[in-house]
Amino acid sequence: IVAVGLFAFIMVLASGAYFMMISFNRQAQSIATGIDNLSFALEAMTRNIRTGTLYDCAGLGDCNGASSFSFKDANGVTTSYSLAGSAIQKTVGSASSVLTDPSVVVSSLMFYAFGTGKPPSDYEQSRVTIIVSGTVSSGPGRTQPFTVETGATMRGSDL
Repeated sequence: IVAVGLFAFIMVLASGAYFMMISFNRQAQSIATGIDNLSFALEAMTRNIRTGTLYDCAGLGDCNGASSFSFKDANGVTTSYSLAGSAIQKTVGSASSVLTDPSVVVSSLMFYAFGTGKPPSDYEQSRVTIIVSGTVSSGPGRTQPFTVETGATMRGSDL
């Protein structure tokens, strides 16, 4: 009876540890999925910005923390990125689409653009820094905060 009791006690401890590991694994996978989605959205944004021209932040030209950013894409179509509710939105011409997954809640999207003027007033290569912050779901009722920064420099010369 003592041996069966010890065995049962050890199995309860082992199964508890096993269930905790499963829970931690699900939480880590949930966070990884959300961050992967955000990374994909940011990579698509920077790729389009690099090949674009005529950078503009809400009519300001150079900007220091604008919430929206527009430019002419490689096909000459006006493209813009902005925060729509809690998601990053892309607008091409008049068509809008959401880039981020519902598991990613974006609370702040900031654009910093430099060198967007034309000579003789500006001899800098155009560059954009994007800072995104918010939370990503890490399971039912759980979230994990994040802040991501990336940059893009215009491929073609604007000098």
